[in-house]
Amino acid sequence: MATPTTPLIVVVTTGGTIASTVGADGVSSPTLAGGALVGAAAAEAGVRVRVVEALRVDSSTLTLDDAWTVVTAVHDALADPDVAGVVVLHGTDSLEETAYLLDLHHDDARPVVLTGSQRTADHPESDAPANVHYALWAAASVTGVVVAFRGGFVHAAGTAKRHTTELDAFTAPDGPLPRVLLPRADGPWPRVDVVAGYPGMDGMLLDACVAAGARGIVLQGLGSGNATPAVVAAVARAREAGVAVVLTTRVPAGPVATTYGDGGGGADLAAAGAVPAGRLKAGQARVLLAALLRAGADVAEGFAARG
Repeated sequence: MATPTTPLIVVVTTGGTIASTVGADGVSSPTLAGGALVGAAAAEAGVRVRVVEALRVDSSTLTLDDAWTVVTAVHDALADPDVAGVVVLHGTDSLEETAYLLDLHHDDARPVVLTGSQRTADHPESDAPANVHYALWAAASVTGVVVAFRGGFVHAAGTAKRHTTELDAFTAPDGPLPRVLLPRADGPWPRVDVVAGYPGMDGMLLDACVAAGARGIVLQGLGSGNATPAVVAAVARAREAGVAVVLTTRVPAGPVATTYGDGGGGADLAAAGAVPAGRLKAGQARVLLAALLRAGADVAEGFAARG
């Protein structure tokens, strides 16, 4: 039985598969309200729960404004000193981005735990109840912003969805990454695009991003962060137009290394003005770049501090 000394956890719900049921047409959509997602998990985890429904959407549709709504809901929850921690129930498609945005703005000692599910709430073998139970337990036990799935957790910075259907959905392939703490900022989010590199690529996609009004571009390079001479020239044009360019790699693990040159390698891209993202992959690199631009912070310094 819950008592006043039982930890109080705020559960922020946003929709996603964990809040979804399958309709008569065989298509799933987020239909469940916040309270229905917790069920018996609070009593089983030995915590009290307060539910806040921030959103009810498919996470693939989330904008940075939507993700900031989640950040705001978490900060509002932690304004109550009686709250021991926060759990965010989130769709898995963009969970890694929201988790990192939370991490960039989390300066509280209390934990924030994100979880979701790979199977809908009405699936006969749904992973939702077990993940909610574990996340509630973790929110009274761990520190920092973490992603909890299948009885384990990884820290937000560097985490990525590793499989489309397996229940052990998230991993941090490069281990824990250094934290960057940014001040809260107001105003509109800048447009930041992600461009995936491929062998023989020209500069058209980067030029199109600049023409569309991007203030930042994340270039997902090949190997350790390489491209072509045409892409190097497009990066230089983007930088001349005042657009920040950050270089990542499409390889699942390992850092960007600006060591190859003379033909479009990482050294050439860096010389043209691209900022290496280190071990941060494209999705979270986009979040950091957008947050730095929104805050008016130095992009190169922000990524160097991240490590």
